Amino acid sequence: MPKFSLVVPVYKVQGYLPECLDSVLGQDCTDFEIVAVDDCSPDGSGAILDEYAKRDDRIHVIHLTENVGLGRARNAGLEKATGDYVLFLDSDDTLSEGALSAIRDRIEATGDPEILIFDYARTYWDGRVRPNLRADLLKEKGPDSFSLAERPQLLDLLQIVWNKAYRRDFVARTGLTFPPGYYEDAPWTFCSLISAERIAVLDRVCVYYRQRREGGNILKTVSRKHFDVFDQYQRVFDYLDAHEELATWRGPLFRKMVDHYLTVLERPGRLPQDARAEFFRRASADYRARVPKGFARPGGGRGHKYGMLERNAYTTMVSALAAVKLRQRVKTRTRTALNRSKRSAMGAFYQSQLRLPLDDDLVLFSAYWSRSVSCNPAAIDAELARLAPHMRRVWAVRPENADRVPKGVQAVRVGSREYWSALARAKYLVNNVNFADSVVKREGQVHLQTHHGTPLKTMGLDQQKYPASTDMNFDKLLERCDRWDYSISANRFSTVIWERVYPCSYTTLETGYPRNDVLVNATAEDVRAARAALGLAEGSKAFLYMPTHREYQPGFTPPLNLAVFARELGPDVTLLVRGHYFYGDSPHVDELRRTGRVIDVSGHPRVEELYLAADALITDYSSAMFDYAVLDRPLISYVPDWDVYSAVRGTYFDLLQEPPGAVATTQAELLRLLASGAYDTPETTERRDTFRRRFCEFDDGHAAERVVRRVFLGEESLPPIVPFDERHTAPTPAQALELVERA
Repeated sequence: MPKFSLVVPVYKVQGYLPECLDSVLGQDCTDFEIVAVDDCSPDGSGAILDEYAKRDDRIHVIHLTENVGLGRARNAGLEKATGDYVLFLDSDDTLSEGALSAIRDRIEATGDPEILIFDYARTYWDGRVRPNLRADLLKEKGPDSFSLAERPQLLDLLQIVWNKAYRRDFVARTGLTFPPGYYEDAPWTFCSLISAERIAVLDRVCVYYRQRREGGNILKTVSRKHFDVFDQYQRVFDYLDAHEELATWRGPLFRKMVDHYLTVLERPGRLPQDARAEFFRRASADYRARVPKGFARPGGGRGHKYGMLERNAYTTMVSALAAVKLRQRVKTRTRTALNRSKRSAMGAFYQSQLRLPLDDDLVLFSAYWSRSVSCNPAAIDAELARLAPHMRRVWAVRPENADRVPKGVQAVRVGSREYWSALARAKYLVNNVNFADSVVKREGQVHLQTHHGTPLKTMGLDQQKYPASTDMNFDKLLERCDRWDYSISANRFSTVIWERVYPCSYTTLETGYPRNDVLVNATAEDVRAARAALGLAEGSKAFLYMPTHREYQPGFTPPLNLAVFARELGPDVTLLVRGHYFYGDSPHVDELRRTGRVIDVSGHPRVEELYLAADALITDYSSAMFDYAVLDRPLISYVPDWDVYSAVRGTYFDLLQEPPGAVATTQAELLRLLASGAYDTPETTERRDTFRRRFCEFDDGHAAERVVRRVFLGEESLPPIVPFDERHTAPTPAQALELVERA
């Protein structure tokens, strides 16, 4: 049997679950099992659990067939636990480094107590860590182990189960289980503490309690479910009735009950307004039914509230709270005035447009800070024209790109009156980056965030850990992300990352990337047309080179000598270069351009056409690798500075260990791969297949249709994802030529 069983209930936490599991699996104490309970989670959490379980046999996964809630999910895990001690870890929280070793050592030092209580700290999205305000109660003073009667102040700790280790035979002996409903921790916590004969404490932070920026705490949800608190305390007092030897705890637990009821009443965002009087009456009835003989109320304002409950004086309580609400209104008015002041800076015209009704048929598109008409927004635009031609499509562009707007679609210059009018009145705003800080999200507007790539490099809040993003204002970033209603994802890998690094209240659409539809649906004629437009000769080989930007080296030039490249690979090979890195006064580069051996495609409006034209892609850390993989053509990772890039910018996986194909870390190595054909072998094909199944998961050629039907047409039933092995793939240049010749 393991020393510890960690019961981890899981529901809609795919963005945080890997970090939770990694925090346990990375412990230096390895004598544990994880019993993870998938509470019929509607997201990818269950699949994440299964993937982890395949890699580590200490993880046991239970998939429930219906959603039963936190308490009963914990019970399901508890039934399967085999460890000497049971710990409960919520699936968005994490263990601190060395936590299990510290818990094990303290248990041994204190003679195997029935309960060990350890410390925790709250962690926030912006990196703040706030200690437990009652950490003083965990000071290791006095006897190593004790009963609650010796330290009754421990009842003042937060009523939670996940800051304790419970001896499993103690749990079995007392018959403790978790009840259904809200506040399920209260009966378990109180009944276990008053029943234990030997308790110990550990003055060390062992759990990091995540405070989600977007909420996620059901206790902050307005609902009648908060009435469950009455059932939970009924269970506590039923337990006392069944254990006469514990009668001395009626007074302390009565006080905890009343404090809890008052907390529910006083905290905004819990009870519906029309349920508050009913809740008060229920709380008052419990007060009078359970008040111990000779009970002394606390002093001050708290004592007055106890008195109002005892007298069932709801009207008096409402009046007492009115002053607090008045102060809150004053603060709200101040904030509103401040916001008005800020909005006035956006211009009187924009303000006037914001007062006009939304145009339900107006859609405003933007891509790459309005620098182009491309990417996912362009693909959605095209599909919208097909499925909903009644909608008016408008593109926000810079003046030099106005001619790239599709025929029949309006272009508005960024900053113009037409631009601000469209921003204010369009029902739908579509972008692959964020709109400016000054844009107001109106009630009824729908913001669709399409993103512009699967992330290899760290994004969003994860960038806080790396030096390349020290100047980013993360508060402003998340304020912009708060406007999103929908976030598009091409794979579960991205979904998990987006939901963690952009913790806002949007809906994820796992549709695939609309811009990649053409890579699935392209014909032989499309491939030949793309090559002809670039002047590529039939039967010649073309490598597309797309290095990414290094934020930490604005003047960086990749170490790729084009003259050497041309000489080594011969006259039948052309290099398509997308980037601004190679251009200077080199006569060798000028000559290669004139001969057509190097073609500058940096300004090409549609990268998808470049993908179709190329026989293989050479890149480093660009998200181009994930899109090009849809074509199932050779991919070469040229990463001469991997150590620096991964340390300074941060990455989500090791590209040297999980590449999409061949890997080169020097120019000589790259040239050998290309000249010998070693970039395209059974081994590189197998790597590419693994990569494609992971990252091209939803790219089946119907992504744009799914987006349009869900977002613009309001359809819930969408075209299903085509199974991976049944998908069509665009022909390679060689296959396209062969097909045409046969015809």
